[in-house]
Amino acid sequence: MDKAARDCAGADVVVNLAGAPIAKRWTRAYKLEIRRSRVELTRALIERIARFDRKPMAYVSASAIGYYGMSRTETFIETSLHGDDFLARVCVEWEHEAGRAAELGIRVAIVRSGIALGRDGGALAMMLPAFRFGLGGKIGSGAQWMSWVHIDDLVDTYLRAIDGTAGAINGTAPEPVTNAIFTQTLGRVLRRPTLLGVPAAALAVALGEAASMLTEGQRVLPERTLASGYRFRYPQLEPALRALL
Repeated sequence: MDKAARDCAGADVVVNLAGAPIAKRWTRAYKLEIRRSRVELTRALIERIARFDRKPMAYVSASAIGYYGMSRTETFIETSLHGDDFLARVCVEWEHEAGRAAELGIRVAIVRSGIALGRDGGALAMMLPAFRFGLGGKIGSGAQWMSWVHIDDLVDTYLRAIDGTAGAINGTAPEPVTNAIFTQTLGRVLRRPTLLGVPAAALAVALGEAASMLTEGQRVLPERTLASGYRFRYPQLEPALRALL
């Protein structure tokens, strides 16, 4: 933390993307680590920035669409209320700590990221081995929403936050899809069958509480991002996957 704070000294903008991965089983100890790496780390960093003689003009914090909680029926935008599950509570605390930078006269922007699709890791890399062997399939009923975003659009969203956004913006593509549609589309792009499914009960056994991320999901729209004038490079899933694969 001390080194990170020293690196921030003299910077015009600080961008904090730190956070332990959430795509693993949430033991009690690991849930504490998820929170520590987001909430407590952010609190400590802002406390150190407060001591700088020259403070940054802007602080840009990562967050996640987990802020909104899980739902198969609701649509969420930046002004929607937060949820009350574990991830939602972590995101609320995370954003609160980031917001404390505003008390120092620093502009604060928060990017609530969706499921980022890229070539070098993340959700897509975890899915590809099974799909390439023809073993991919929908998760549970497949009715749960996946609010995805191409990595290039997510980077552009962060650049907009750096350049002048204040408050929260959603880092998601404007056309979320259900897990069933995502599965069909990825199979079509890879020219592989997607007949096998993953029972929700099996995921619950393997991942415990973390399985809810895959079996529930949320439909999130980037209303403020679009209102800012941003035109997504990849608003639709199939062109996004073809560009990546």
